[in-house]
Amino acid sequence: MTSKAKELSAEALGEELIGIRRHLHRHPELSNEEYETTKYIISLLERAGVRVVDYGLSTGVIAEIGGKQPGPVIALRADIDALPIQEETGAAYASLYPGKMHACGHDFHTAALIGAAYQLKQREGQLLGTVRLLFQPAEEKAQGAQRIIASGALEEVRAVIGLHNKPELPVGTIGITAGPLMAAADGFVIEVQGGSSHAAVPEAGIDPIVAASHIVTAFQSIVSRNVSPLQSAVVSVTQIHSGNSWNIIPEKAVLEGTIRTFDETVRSKVLDRFREVATGVAAALGAKATVRWIEGPPPVINDAALAALGVESAEALGYRAVKPELSLAGEDFAFYQRVVPGLFVFIGTEGSQEWHHPAFNLDEQALPAAARFLADAAVRSLKYYDSGGGAEL
Repeated sequence: MTSKAKELSAEALGEELIGIRRHLHRHPELSNEEYETTKYIISLLERAGVRVVDYGLSTGVIAEIGGKQPGPVIALRADIDALPIQEETGAAYASLYPGKMHACGHDFHTAALIGAAYQLKQREGQLLGTVRLLFQPAEEKAQGAQRIIASGALEEVRAVIGLHNKPELPVGTIGITAGPLMAAADGFVIEVQGGSSHAAVPEAGIDPIVAASHIVTAFQSIVSRNVSPLQSAVVSVTQIHSGNSWNIIPEKAVLEGTIRTFDETVRSKVLDRFREVATGVAAALGAKATVRWIEGPPPVINDAALAALGVESAEALGYRAVKPELSLAGEDFAFYQRVVPGLFVFIGTEGSQEWHHPAFNLDEQALPAAARFLADAAVRSLKYYDSGGGAEL
């Protein structure tokens, strides 16, 4: 790609993006450490003549295309961070850094957004407004989106569009739906305080392990009896830590886990009930429970108008638009949707493993589809908002 954007054939675009993705895959950087990734993205954009805008970010990149004609601002977002996982793909382009891997496909997302930038740059003079590119750090820590928002990069933006690879969907398929798509992902730490004693004289203490066990069992009634059967929630205790001797009842037990919900009202109700159950059950058994929340991203809720535009883009490009299954995974793209209308879609990549697996990989032939979709959806959104669409917002 020269300093002046050039027309790329489908084959050339695919080859270019695969090369970019593989470079990123070989050089993964964890959340808040994406310094070289940031430099690499900037070099690609500047070589293509795309203007990079300084929003004071230590990692991550904001760039813009358009603005030659008056009109709205539409944002496209990709996440750029990797995971602390030892790669087991055996790929020729596997991670060069032990214990670090792009096991969630953020290298794919970044390459796709760069591809969209190349295409948008080719038609920059015809854009009815501006497309702002958000190469976001620290998605895996659920911190990056809020950092982008705090930088001011979402100011003037009318809508934001993002995507995620989906191993279950075939290449050429795009999962698009209005309403909920991904879950709110909250964590918790519960400390159950009891009283230590010798295991031979349990009456002399308060057993926090027994109390913790009853709390875990009682949690299951929250979903079955406090959430409507027409709605959904998941409460999972994933860790229990207590004691260090076979004949001593310990002083305390610690529980950790996660709560997943698709609706903010359900989310609030479940979190309130969760605290009541933990403290109430513990008290009934003579113990004391304290609950600490680890607030994660809210649910991803897609705007209906943007979802309809997304379907139009997919079909116009010759791809198959399908309604995807809801995912209980969390995604900090949801923070953007609290500020402006947003659309988050799944791009079919036919992977053999799910996200965050050491052998996770994907079909790179999906890259042109992802890039073209982002570019076309941005153009359609500019026209929609320029013509008065979403004026009530």
